[in-house]
Amino acid sequence: MTVHAVTIWGEPVLHRRAAEVTEFNDELRALIEDMHETNDAANGVGLAAPQIGVGLRIFVYKYKNDDGVPPRGVVVNPRLTLTKVPGTAPDPEEDEEGCLSFPGESYPLKRADWAHVEGFDGDGKPVDFIATGWFARVMQHEYDHLDGKLYIDKLVDRYARKAKKAAKKNGWGVPGLTWMPGVDPDPFGH
Repeated sequence: MTVHAVTIWGEPVLHRRAAEVTEFNDELRALIEDMHETNDAANGVGLAAPQIGVGLRIFVYKYKNDDGVPPRGVVVNPRLTLTKVPGTAPDPEEDEEGCLSFPGESYPLKRADWAHVEGFDGDGKPVDFIATGWFARVMQHEYDHLDGKLYIDKLVDRYARKAKKAAKKNGWGVPGLTWMPGVDPDPFGH
């Protein structure tokens, strides 16, 4: 297993729709193991393949939940069905989100409280579960990566301006920037 560098906002693979996985083979299973290893080293709750430079519709997660879903898993070619996202303003304390590809920064974002997740595991077997609360947030966050969106693309204006300033200050928004989990300092201080 290999820990991969995490791409930072501005890397083209993060900003385009990822391709469907068409073959379930040893190469795919090795990629999934590498993604779990990278997510663990980064102290993440989830990691999408584009975040390690691979434009495929795969994400892994590690999140203890109350939904009866194993706390560690993978979803290949996921489909999400969501409840409506509340129209209220995001709560700066309750709705704060971060992203390994926008390292060290956190901003509030409203998400649906419920998600029906369907897809496949690394062997091509169906995956089908309901995620609620923060687990639903994790699912939505990772799924967005597969459509070329980061959570900062969905922020309300006030927080979008702050994210833009942070990106400028850090020199992000250009290709080729990464950070290495387990080598570079943890951007979220875990």
